[in-house]
Amino acid sequence: MNHKELEVWKKSMDLVVEVYALSDCFPKAEQYGLTNQIRRAAVSVPSNIAEGAARETIKDNMRFITIASGSLSELETQLLIAKRLSYFKESPIFDNLISVRRLLLGFKKYLKNQIKK
Repeated sequence: MNHKELEVWKKSMDLVVEVYALSDCFPKAEQYGLTNQIRRAAVSVPSNIAEGAARETIKDNMRFITIASGSLSELETQLLIAKRLSYFKESPIFDNLISVRRLLLGFKKYLKNQIKK
């Protein structure tokens, strides 16, 4: 399976770019704190999708999709913290995050159905 052909991977890559742009405006004091954590969580999502797609079994792939989902939840929490700290105002990033979450859940469901076959 080529991860670069997966819509979930493409959308999560777009989310990474958006996270980097958004976090550029965070205070310099957060460079090694929240900014770094947010960026690492964002990068983890497409990275785990790619790693899962490279695995030999569907169960291994599903495990990495689960890890990607966890990273996405971590990212959402960190973005909510940044918003509460007024590091940014309004942004479509939460809508895009929800879109990636839906794609991840759909992909996981697809993989589960492949196991049943």
